[in-house]
Amino acid sequence: MPLPTIVFGVLLSTLYGGLYHLIRGGKTRKLLLFLVLSWAGFWVGDTVGWLLNWTFAPVGMMNAGMGTVGAFVFLVAGDLASMVTERSRKP
Repeated sequence: MPLPTIVFGVLLSTLYGGLYHLIRGGKTRKLLLFLVLSWAGFWVGDTVGWLLNWTFAPVGMMNAGMGTVGAFVFLVAGDLASMVTERSRKP
């Protein structure tokens, strides 16, 4: 995969993580969590999309549509999991 495609994917997934943090709110730790989840979900979604031959909004060699779906699935799942662990810590 060419370097400009990777950079575009990282920027796009960073935008998703930042927007999710803006909507959901939280501290800096949550922002870091959302960024990591968004990066991981984007590239997992991209890879799964190509492996299953599900092409949705391809940009060059990157399957941006499936990457977007993967990022949001990871973000929502990670947000829900973090809320469960936060609630279990409170007395």
